[in-house]
Amino acid sequence: MNLRNSFVLGAALAAVSFGSAQAHHSFAAMYDAAKPVRLVGKLIRVEWTNPHSYFHLEVTGKDGNVSTWACEGAGPGALSRRGFNKSDIKIGDTLIVDGYLAKAGGKIIDARRVTLPDGKVVSGGTPGDGGPGEAAGARPPSG
Repeated sequence: MNLRNSFVLGAALAAVSFGSAQAHHSFAAMYDAAKPVRLVGKLIRVEWTNPHSYFHLEVTGKDGNVSTWACEGAGPGALSRRGFNKSDIKIGDTLIVDGYLAKAGGKIIDARRVTLPDGKVVSGGTPGDGGPGEAAGARPPSG
């Protein structure tokens, strides 16, 4: 392999690594600590993936309309170390998720605290992401 090919290969690997690093973001890059929210909804999908897990809930608003929300949590390893495993939940379960709204809008929150169907409460946040420790003052979404 010549020097030019080595440089091209190195640049390609750096670009791939940079793209992967961007998928794992800080709390402040995506969420608004001034906008706490509480969702109570039916679990319709789980993405137990790295670097973030996602729980999708059907939430009925005050107006009676049902909307789907994505709740971003820590990766599976971090959640498991806190005693929260994929087998603890199943499609159709009702979850309570306290977190913070995304800065960009849309129906996505950072799931800081998750109350499981059995009443167990687990920390859903990503360790070291710079986000708030507790979702104090959380409120239902408007609309």
